Amino acid sequence: MKRTVAFTSAAQNYLPKVRKLFASLREHHPEFELVLALADEPSATVDFASEPLDRVVALRDLPVPDRTRWAFFHTIVELSTAIKPYVLEKLLAEEGVERVLYFDPDMVVFSRLDDLLASLDAANLALTPHVTVPEVTLDAVRDNEIAALKHGVYNLGFLGVRPTPEGKRFAGWWRERIHHFCVADVPGGLFTDQRWIDLAPAFFDGVAILKSPRFNVATWNLTQRHLEGRLATGLSVNGQPLGFYHFTGFDSGAHRVMMGKNGAGNPAVAELVDWYSNAARFDDDEPVARLPWAYGRYSDGSPIPTGHRRLYRARPDLQAAFPDPFDATSGGLRAWMVVQGPLEHPEYFEKKA
Repeated sequence: MKRTVAFTSAAQNYLPKVRKLFASLREHHPEFELVLALADEPSATVDFASEPLDRVVALRDLPVPDRTRWAFFHTIVELSTAIKPYVLEKLLAEEGVERVLYFDPDMVVFSRLDDLLASLDAANLALTPHVTVPEVTLDAVRDNEIAALKHGVYNLGFLGVRPTPEGKRFAGWWRERIHHFCVADVPGGLFTDQRWIDLAPAFFDGVAILKSPRFNVATWNLTQRHLEGRLATGLSVNGQPLGFYHFTGFDSGAHRVMMGKNGAGNPAVAELVDWYSNAARFDDDEPVARLPWAYGRYSDGSPIPTGHRRLYRARPDLQAAFPDPFDATSGGLRAWMVVQGPLEHPEYFEKKA
């Protein structure tokens, strides 16, 4: 029997958002198999069998070379992103899988996606651009078109791939690039996994560019996509049923700021964002949201600054000297970072006032 697998990637503390995404997929596509790619170590306190998902694929289940050092290289967002192509390859190789879809955990699906599936079925992979219509004001060009040039033309909150030879070739290429270069370094030309996908239409055949306004609606394209209707009776975008909406930047408050700029005065947008705010109101109070990230601290409990991760990544000699960078017994990498690191590489350390 042919299967469509939909997965998302997150650490355990993001489970409240994962539940909203998976509940919406269950409602509109109950036939999908739902998989959580876990950029974390599964906690004994989390009953994944009671979650709205079919199975969990954790980092430890993936064939990542030198997994411990590789995990240390990444922040929580970077690691959640970096495991995506590994999980994609794993799912594409499974018997009976017809399609694999990825959705960011801060998305919600609002209607069936049969037209999206049909487009993917006629291709090898499917992408959604951040914007599909030229902006008409300089302010919007700066906010949206230039931002797409900096962060990536295609939003990797969604990706669809079929297990064709070309689809698998894409997954292998993406995994190889992301294994080495999944960092948030916009000045250096990288934004985790996203900038690499700008190359996909040039490198691979059968790339479907999904330009329908109903897919991946977000604050950066509300300038050109008119949302209307009510949640109770159905929302539409430029006259088409809303497919899925991306609540990116919600926790930081950035979503509301850009909503106010690009969707001001639109009651449908206001109702949608208020609904998600209410649905997420108690997320931080849930015990699972307070679970510490398994790769966020040294073994002595001290938090790992991003500068430590960047410097360790940049120094193969440190990687050789400290094969388990998390281990702080007898000093370890942490002691080197505290004493020697600022002397040799002050650029990786915050200046004290």
